[in-house]
Amino acid sequence: MIKPEDILKFVKQAHRVGDAGLTICSSGNLSWRIGDEVLISGTGSWVPELTPNRVSICNVHTGEVLNGVRPSMESTFHMGVMREREDVGVVLHFQSPYATLIACSEDRPKNFNVTAEIPLHVGREIPEIPFYRPGSPELARDIIAALKDHDSALMLKHGQVVCGKDFDEVFERAMFFEMACRIVYQAKMAGTEPYVLTEEEIDGLEEYFLGKGHEK
Repeated sequence: MIKPEDILKFVKQAHRVGDAGLTICSSGNLSWRIGDEVLISGTGSWVPELTPNRVSICNVHTGEVLNGVRPSMESTFHMGVMREREDVGVVLHFQSPYATLIACSEDRPKNFNVTAEIPLHVGREIPEIPFYRPGSPELARDIIAALKDHDSALMLKHGQVVCGKDFDEVFERAMFFEMACRIVYQAKMAGTEPYVLTEEEIDGLEEYFLGKGHEK
């Protein structure tokens, strides 16, 4: 059962996303699962200025709207990711400046592992989602499939999506995603290629920090 304080916490986290420049105006959307229910920013709402009356509450299994507030048009993939992954409690679709620039570039990097934080928090591989109309079944299908075994994805000509267990993990993931794209772009503007981590270096990081090795 969603409590009033849950809605206020959700609104506070939405403002945090906006304050960090991860979304502007009506771009992006945010969701948070509590048991069998999920809070989702309402359709057309501005995440940076979200108010409690623009927060939709839905049943995560059926998608049924429980409080009369229409959820974001992207709610299908938010709930779809949560249904596929019990470990996911928060999903964020954002459009930060450098990451969106990369998403809208024809010449995109294949490797974002410019610092240790990227493979450890964002993902050593970031899948690309082809452009589909926002809110379309095709977009939801491909995002749900990509995030079955990844925590981040690049949506071409659109933006980015990350998921995680809680608000802090998702916020960190999004911020490091943006940082990596800024480094990659600024290196390109300086006429050089970013100096990325090798597979062996990433394996060593994962073994030390996460207690696992990379399966070849």
